[in-house]
Amino acid sequence: MSAQERTDQAPLWNIANILTMARCVMVPIFVVLAALLHDQVPGRLLIAGVFVLAMLTDLADGHLARSRNLITDFGKIMDPIADKAMTGAALIMLSVWEYVPWWMTILILVREIGITIMRFTILRYGALPANFSGKAKTMVQSIGITFCLLPVDLWWEPARWIGLAIILVAVVLTVWSGLLNVRDGLRLRREALAASHG
Repeated sequence: MSAQERTDQAPLWNIANILTMARCVMVPIFVVLAALLHDQVPGRLLIAGVFVLAMLTDLADGHLARSRNLITDFGKIMDPIADKAMTGAALIMLSVWEYVPWWMTILILVREIGITIMRFTILRYGALPANFSGKAKTMVQSIGITFCLLPVDLWWEPARWIGLAIILVAVVLTVWSGLLNVRDGLRLRREALAASHG
């Protein structure tokens, strides 16, 4: 049985896809909590907890999909969308709180949306593989956002600068990995077109 056949036979409502949809549901919940409870320690802990839980479901659904052959076209599309939606919502709320500058948030969002669109548009030439820069970007983004969401700055003002420094590193990694993805995507397209005309 080929990998494609296994993919086609994977049920739509499997545990991996359910976790992905749960992450989608967490996004509006996160936004409401972040809008209402950002100025109190318990609220900030709850907000950070929702974000961390969402990131853990992202790790879990990917692992389950690969290890149990539960990969579906629905999951391929919705998993990155759910991931970007939660990360984007967190960055937007941090900017609304006047914690993270808007230019950082906009730069990260433009890159994430642009690369996601590019991945879908070049699917007919092949899947763009994940690389180290992308994984490093995701890890630093998650760490930086989590640190900023935690209420450390409410009792220790310098924590805000630590959080901003981590987000700045994430911005650099985001731009770098985005440029590498564009390079790899163009090469993939060029090689596929050359093979089809060869």
